[in-house]
Amino acid sequence: MGNAELHSIHVHPVKAFRGQSPRQAVVEPWGLAGDRRWVLIDAGGKVVTQRQQPPLAQAAAELLPGGGIRLSAPGRAPLTVPVPEVTDTTTVDIFGTKVRAVLAGDEAHDWCGGYLGEDVRLLHMDDPDTSRAVDPEFALPGETVSFADGFPLLITTLASLDALNSLIAQGDHPQEGPLPMNRFRPNVVVSGTAAWAEDGWSRIAIGEVSFRVAKMCGRCVVTTTDQETSERGKEPLRTLGRHRRFGNQLIFGQNLVPETPGTISVGDPLKILE
Repeated sequence: MGNAELHSIHVHPVKAFRGQSPRQAVVEPWGLAGDRRWVLIDAGGKVVTQRQQPPLAQAAAELLPGGGIRLSAPGRAPLTVPVPEVTDTTTVDIFGTKVRAVLAGDEAHDWCGGYLGEDVRLLHMDDPDTSRAVDPEFALPGETVSFADGFPLLITTLASLDALNSLIAQGDHPQEGPLPMNRFRPNVVVSGTAAWAEDGWSRIAIGEVSFRVAKMCGRCVVTTTDQETSERGKEPLRTLGRHRRFGNQLIFGQNLVPETPGTISVGDPLKILE
């Protein structure tokens, strides 16, 4: 473990859209700065992700100074969307939890709806400090999260991906492998560990920032979605179901909650604290 380090950083400004991979990122209490502060909802107010709309894999969001975003997607002219002023908030239903967020302008709704062929609206989370609590079963009092699935950060390791791809190669659908890490949409990817070492972590530090390892990450159908083409297959869920089933969840990666603010950079050492 002496040479374990941060291999890559991934920020997804709009939930379910393609993200970007900066060399450095600021860690805020609710996640990486700019990560998943924007979200799409349907006409009923429910969050729209790649679960319902695989083509979102091909839509990209670039974070701009000040928190705005630049959207791009196949067949659409790029659109710059500024952070909306907090004049009108709408309730977002994210997996059964209700959160208030701020509507973007009509142009943004039209752009996203035109791409998906569905009536959707784009919203921004103005204040993650109070908006949405982390699952209380796994949280400490006061911990909050942006529009990520449930926790501020997701960590994965290259060694575990290699091990998973070896298992896929021996399974029923070897032609679907090897899978790239973007199937799992992590925030931080670590190199230099043993495969599945992350199962045993309780607290870690990346550079100057320490994190609590809150729980294993249960995986969904999004992992079967090719992030370049939006096409779906059987893997990795088929193989995770055989080899990485913990209770009723198929596990790859770990959910993190920051203990301290700070900045992380590619190449920072990983330390196992507990």
